[in-house]
Amino acid sequence: MSEPGADTPAAAPLDPAPPEEFVEAARLAPDHWLYLTDPAWQGEGPPPEWAVVGQWRSDADGEIVEWEDNEDYRPSPEAMGWPEPADDVDRAVQLATTGYGPAEDVTAALATAEVAVLVTADGDPVSASAPDGTPVVPVYTSPRYLHAAGPLGFTQLPVADLLDRIPPGHSLCLNSSAPVSMVLPADGLADALKEARTDDPPGTDV
Repeated sequence: MSEPGADTPAAAPLDPAPPEEFVEAARLAPDHWLYLTDPAWQGEGPPPEWAVVGQWRSDADGEIVEWEDNEDYRPSPEAMGWPEPADDVDRAVQLATTGYGPAEDVTAALATAEVAVLVTADGDPVSASAPDGTPVVPVYTSPRYLHAAGPLGFTQLPVADLLDRIPPGHSLCLNSSAPVSMVLPADGLADALKEARTDDPPGTDV
């Protein structure tokens, strides 16, 4: 209990601090929870649980007094601080990896893409290993990521043509030098690409 005349301790600053529009909304809606959505969420109606960063609570006087994190929140590529996607494939990979887009969009973007693949002195695709030990062939959909891999020999060709040159048991590793890459099993990929091409998605050239 404080002594008479003693100063009342100031409330600790909220982290994160609410933007002015939330402060104003709290004044109009006392004793409410005000949720903050990820900037990438553009859907209509209430956002899904995984797109909510957290929520602030307003007290009976309309003052924001509490912040609560959402443990189910999935940060979007923008929230992760990743750079603007280099192309349609990179965009699809970023969205699929964070849960903001379907994995099928990656195949659709690859369907008409021409990619760069590192090659050996004999002209064969370079074989590498993913972090989990999966044998992969690194491919690049953008000069940004190709050049980041170093001054190495490469060839350009459509993904569908590359599949015939992949060593048995290998997968594709998309943009290994990007903020986020993706490993795609080669099995069944040719049929998936053929099906995706019927939708005529925009192509991506290196």
